Amino acid sequence: MTTRDDPILNIAGLKVSFGAAPVIHGADLTLHRGEIMALVGESGSGKSVLGRAILGLLPGGGRVSAGQIDFDGHDITAPDTPEELRRLRGRRIGMIFQEPLTSLNPNMRIGEQMAEAMRQHTDLGPRQIRDRAIDMLRQVRLKDPEALLNRFPHEFSGGMRQRIMIASVMMLKPALLIADEPTTALDAVVQREVLDIMADVARANGAAVLLISHDLAVVAAYASRVAVMEKGVLVETGATADVLRRPAHDYTRRLLASARLGQPAPVTGAAGTPLLTVEGLRVDFTESRLFGLLGRNVTHAVRGVSLDVRRGEFVGLVGESGSGKSTIGRAIARLAPKVAGRITFDGTDLDDCRGRAERRLRQRIRLVFQDPYSSLNPRMRIGRIVREGLRFDRDLSAAERRRRSLAMLDAVGIPAAMADRFPHALSGGQRQRVAIARALVSRPDLVIADEPVSALDVTIQAQILALLKQLQEEFGFACLFISHDLHIVEQLCARLVVLHRGRVMEQADTATLFARPRHPYTQRLMAASPRLEDGPEGLRLAKTAPPQAPEPGSPAFFDAQGTAAPYRLAEAAPGHFVALRGAV
Repeated sequence: MTTRDDPILNIAGLKVSFGAAPVIHGADLTLHRGEIMALVGESGSGKSVLGRAILGLLPGGGRVSAGQIDFDGHDITAPDTPEELRRLRGRRIGMIFQEPLTSLNPNMRIGEQMAEAMRQHTDLGPRQIRDRAIDMLRQVRLKDPEALLNRFPHEFSGGMRQRIMIASVMMLKPALLIADEPTTALDAVVQREVLDIMADVARANGAAVLLISHDLAVVAAYASRVAVMEKGVLVETGATADVLRRPAHDYTRRLLASARLGQPAPVTGAAGTPLLTVEGLRVDFTESRLFGLLGRNVTHAVRGVSLDVRRGEFVGLVGESGSGKSTIGRAIARLAPKVAGRITFDGTDLDDCRGRAERRLRQRIRLVFQDPYSSLNPRMRIGRIVREGLRFDRDLSAAERRRRSLAMLDAVGIPAAMADRFPHALSGGQRQRVAIARALVSRPDLVIADEPVSALDVTIQAQILALLKQLQEEFGFACLFISHDLHIVEQLCARLVVLHRGRVMEQADTATLFARPRHPYTQRLMAASPRLEDGPEGLRLAKTAPPQAPEPGSPAFFDAQGTAAPYRLAEAAPGHFVALRGAV
């Protein structure tokens, strides 16, 4: 008879190799029934490889070269059990991948995909499978599940797709759930919802969870035990609170040091006339229905947004996915057409920029995108990618362009010897450094950084933030820093603008907004963002205050859903503006 204290998973002396190169070196790990355990480490440490080895889903060329994986009495590494492993995979062991859009078949409706594994592993009929799918979609808190079954993956947001993945995996009620960075690309509010749902569903079904993550705050909030991995070696395992308070290994201490972002050092910039002014910006997206025969759907992505950025200042633009942050950045860079409003840069209305003036403008306003791998041309070498930033500067010779690009690569910490490499030969952090070098090589006045560190692990995040601060001191550029992570923007930004559903909910200087967030949505955003803080005995999970009700007698705030309209921004304190119900 098995009990909750019996291990559901026991890994002993596991070694995984790709060809002759070992990537996991003798890992030992035990996971108990009903337990949530986290596996943490930097990118490239072998976390995902270990998770895939449990499922027998190693990429091409990968093999278990030594050791044993025992799952509930089954030796997964035994060479004569491929059929048994196929029966276990999905039915007894489920996996949630980092990016659900690449895991879901874009050509199949959600209902068909959820039913596929049920038909393979159970004897249930179509009606029973449909009922179970609807029930699971309700468990992950999706509305109108009957209608959702007939829709395709691209019709959902990232958070909804991840919920659908959880529902699909948990339909078979597996005893072990492997979650590989399940919320890396999600904003704080959606991340909190998805992780809460995953933990609740796993608890209701008595499943153990192996949570693979680089986010130590998330690990502290959800995992009872943690295993730390460095370069394929499990260097430390223990209760999460103990590892945070008293890390035993040098690598764990370095990892925790990276999570300590330190005292904020906001870049305040110069006083005087703003470099960038946005007034009443409105951006709509129009989609034709059946070639226009059934009319058009209009999405109001940005609605009446006003903000400004002073010379040399860092301003944070924060909010959930879909709030319009990236659209505002693209509109400023003239990559998204505006319907109304006025954007002024260095005293010039951007609507008046044409031809050579527009090309010069693009030299002075540069972008750094979230995913450098998709924004860097995979067929161009690193040196040429950076030189592209000088393409329209006719005053520079080819030799001078090369010298400037190599100097900028050196400034971001990329050796000149790597200039002839292609993007795929670099790590994620190195690619982001190249993207920053490309943006700064033309010495712009304004950089729009769109989620530049959200997909990076904590150590690389700290390096990139320090790099941006260092480069700003050297080159003096201003920055509109777009992020969903309030604790990241707190480090660099002098002021914050909080956005929700295309509207500004609150804006103030960073210290004031963190000390007293006035709008319920800002409070909700802060409460949803787990963070670590120094306690008497070491690091611990910080407590967050629940959202507060508006003060008696004050005008009603917008609700958290932002449904009230029209609205106006009112000054709650000097320089602190909050969205209220009322006339525009």
